[in-house]
Amino acid sequence: MSGNTITTIDQSATSAAGISVSATPATAPAAAGARRTPLALSRAARELDLKRGEFDLAVQLGCVRTTPDEGGGGRRVSRTEIDRVRSEPGYPEALRDRVEAVGTREGAALMEVTTARFTRLARLGLVVPVKFYLNRYRAIVWLYLAEELRQFAADTDNARLLSGRTPEGLRDQLDEGLDLRPRNWRGRHMGFLLRQTEDPWERAAVVASLLDPVQVAEIVRDPYERAHLNRCRPERASHGAPDSPAAHTASRIMTADDADEISWLRADLGQLLAEARDLRPAPRPAPRASQSKVPRPGPAVGPPNRPATEGPERPRRLLGWLRRKNP
Repeated sequence: MSGNTITTIDQSATSAAGISVSATPATAPAAAGARRTPLALSRAARELDLKRGEFDLAVQLGCVRTTPDEGGGGRRVSRTEIDRVRSEPGYPEALRDRVEAVGTREGAALMEVTTARFTRLARLGLVVPVKFYLNRYRAIVWLYLAEELRQFAADTDNARLLSGRTPEGLRDQLDEGLDLRPRNWRGRHMGFLLRQTEDPWERAAVVASLLDPVQVAEIVRDPYERAHLNRCRPERASHGAPDSPAAHTASRIMTADDADEISWLRADLGQLLAEARDLRPAPRPAPRASQSKVPRPGPAVGPPNRPATEGPERPRRLLGWLRRKNP
């Protein structure tokens, strides 16, 4: 018989003797810890059977609640929230219906109108986009919530807008070039970002992110406060390489350009900034330690036998040269 002996345990014998055997005693605590660990957004989207775009909309609309990561790694979703969403009636179809986003053609089909009429309704601000992207031709593609479009079409008060001629007052606005789609998207996007935080500095940074930097500098004159707002600014979605035409187009959409909107945002920024200052000042560099004063050197003491009226001693080289010149 070899020196390596394999010992087997008879489960029935141990049960009869009243001895419980656990194959992996650490699995239960490990599983409990995994249940308590919040999930990254990509993992949470998979857990809820949603595409990433659908999940992002679910978060924006408040269908899925997120929490800030204590380690500073963005936002996460708790296991409790995953279980809550899964337990809702009609999951997952009902959740997917709430976050379904459609473009102009699909939206027009849902409302049973032409694409031209749908575009006019969107430019007038009667239907509000929920997101946008730039296609390969750098054209702006606006997306709308299908559920909101169905509700708009079902409202009898909107029947006159879905057929027949557009009312004269609205036609005049369209002829003047009115297009409220970017402004309405900014308002909706700002509301989503403000719901994500209660910190006054972060809320002020949300409003500042929609203003031109020149506008922000006029309101926030302290450079340390401006720097702090820049650090708290929400991260913008990337649209192409930096400084590319697509990035410039996206930046233009994300920046307020209407006089009324700018005035409103400036007033909001001033109010939020006052609240932030009352809570805590913006971080500033630590004051430099005061340098110890170096005592000034006293007057040079000449040789003890030199008269007090004698002038300073000339350099030896100069004296030697003078002696050579005047023997």
